[in-house]
Parts: sequence; C-alpha cells; structure tokens
Amino acid sequence: MKNFFFYLATFISVTFWCTALNAQTPNTASPSSDTTKYLIIKNDGNEYVGLILSDDGREVLIETKSLGKIYIPKSDIKSMRPIDYAEDVAKGEFSSAGVFTTRYQFTTNCFPIKKGENYAMVNLYGPEVHFAVHKDFSVGVMSTWIGSPIALALKFTRGTSNPKINYGVGTLLGTSGYLNQGRGFGGLHWGMITYGDRRNNATLSVGYGYFNPGNNSWSPTVYVPGTYAAVGNGWWPDIPVDYSYQGLDKSSFIAPIIGLAGQAKVGKKASFIYDCMYIIGSEKSTYAQVNQTQTPQYDANGTLQQVVVSEWTETVFSTTNYQNLLVIMPGMRFQRSETKAFQISLAGVIVPNEVSFPLPMASWFYRF
Repeated sequence: MKNFFFYLATFISVTFWCTALNAQTPNTASPSSDTTKYLIIKNDGNEYVGLILSDDGREVLIETKSLGKIYIPKSDIKSMRPIDYAEDVAKGEFSSAGVFTTRYQFTTNCFPIKKGENYAMVNLYGPEVHFAVHKDFSVGVMSTWIGSPIALALKFTRGTSNPKINYGVGTLLGTSGYLNQGRGFGGLHWGMITYGDRRNNATLSVGYGYFNPGNNSWSPTVYVPGTYAAVGNGWWPDIPVDYSYQGLDKSSFIAPIIGLAGQAKVGKKASFIYDCMYIIGSEKSTYAQVNQTQTPQYDANGTLQQVVVSEWTETVFSTTNYQNLLVIMPGMRFQRSETKAFQISLAGVIVPNEVSFPLPMASWFYRF
C-alpha cells in the first residue's frame, strides 16, 4: 500500500511539473487552430501576411508563406487586422496596396514608397523612375524621350495617430538640360494632406511653381555712331554694326497651384483615378527698346553726301500677363499583377476666355 501511494504521488508531481513547464514555454512547434490570416503593418511600412501562432503581449509569432515563422515585437506593429478575402484576395494570392497607389496621374499623395518597391513609369511624353531611400523619403528622376528637360523629384511623408490621415511635402527641381545650353531652370514645391487608405483616398495639395527659360538677352541691330560718307554716286554707305551690345529681354513664369486628386477601387484589378490642378499663372517680361537714328544729308542737287548715325538710347519696359489654367485628368488604372499596371487618362486643359483642348495620357507602371 505504501508503494501505491508513493507511485501515485510521484505521478501527480510529474504531471503537474510538465503542465507548468508547458504553460511557461510558447507553443512554436504546432500552429494555432485559428486559420484566419492577418495583415500586419509595421511602423517602418513593411507588411506581413500569415497565421498568428502566438501572442504573449510583447511579441507576435506569425507564419508567412515566403519567410516562414517571424517574431515581431508589438512595439513595432502599427496595425494588425484579419484579411477580408472578398476584398483583399485575387486568384488566391493576397494583393496588398502596392507602390502604384502612391501617385495619381501627375500629382502624388502622402503614402510612402516602401523600401524594395521602387517603380518606373513610362508615358507618352517620357520616362520616370522613383526609389525609396527611407521609409518616409523617396527620390525620383523625370525626363522626356529626348532626355531634356530633366527634373529631380523628392517626396517626404509622415503619418499621424489617425491611420487615415497622412501629410507630406514634395519638390521638383528641373533644368532645360542641353536645350538652350542649360540656361533654363524651374521648380515646383508643394505640401499635401491625404485622407483614406491606399485603395480609396483623396489628396489636397497646395504648391508654388516657377520657370525661367534663360533667355535674358537679345542682339538687336545697333550701329556704331558717327558720320559716314556716301559711296560712289550717292549710294548709302556701309555702316558698321556694334555687335558688343546685348539688349535686355527676359521673362519668368510663376504659378501658385491648387490640386485635388483621389482614387477609388472599383474592382479587384481596377481603380478610378482623378487628378485636377488649378494653375494661377502669370508671366513677367522685362525688355529693352533701342532708339537710334540714321540721318542722310544731301547736296543742292539732291545727291546723298553722308549719313549721320546718332548715339543709341535704351528704354526698359516691364509687363505682366495673367493666365489661369484648369487641368482635369480623370482616368482608370488596371493592375494586371503586383509588378505591372496600365493607366489611361482622358485629360483636358481649360483656359478661361481662351480655347480649351484635350490632353489624353497613357502610362505603364513597372515595379522593380
């Protein structure tokens, strides 16, 4: 009987010890019975999709299809939600909001380009490419098919405590390149705020643009002052030209710009894109008008004897012309895969009190 109680006590002690040990050790060998997949977005913008195997309050263990099991500290997680298969999954593969959702037709929004999701866009007027150098900062290059003009694009974005509100700033710095010997330059600087998520959002932006074509001088025909004798039987003399004179003729364009853009998901692979810009433009011109006289002198018989060329004088004029433009760019984007998309826009330019004209656009997106 004593042996029976001894074995019973031993069995209970071992069983209790094994149960306590198992409760203290995370269960990483077998997955949870919950088969719901979750989308986890980290603070650095990286996204993970998989089954949650354990959650001890400090970190989450998930099992992904491509990376296997990953521990993610809870402090690094921005959001975590179950995947809505009717909305998020196409052909059995999760389709998160990709890099193409960071822009519209011409303008951009406050969602950052994630590291490793750089993209290029090829359109009718030229190519452009954009790189993520930080979770909130991207750099791009834009040009035409002849390689000039060329512009550097910079964008910095930040989120807020409300996941649907983001803000950012951007700038374009351009040069005329080899056109006009690189003398032309311009820029566009703006701030923006975006409401919504990557699939359905609207962005309000306010910016300031300027452009200087670099044509600051011209060479009018100015003659060397003096008295010149007639040639032969009263022919007009050959008066030398003063090629050292450079007349003033420069212009610059400035334009405050208000933009309103947005996109709405209308299908698993299609989105409606809307881009609109109201441009309050003005052109300031400064130019010089040269005044110089050539006075012929004749003898009593009416034969030309000489020509007197006066000193030249210069009068400077300045004018400012105002012209507002409304650019409307509605379109559709069709995303064929995670790395490719096609976008078409039936854009138009409306010039108040002037002629308006269409400006159709077609763009091809490639992620790399």
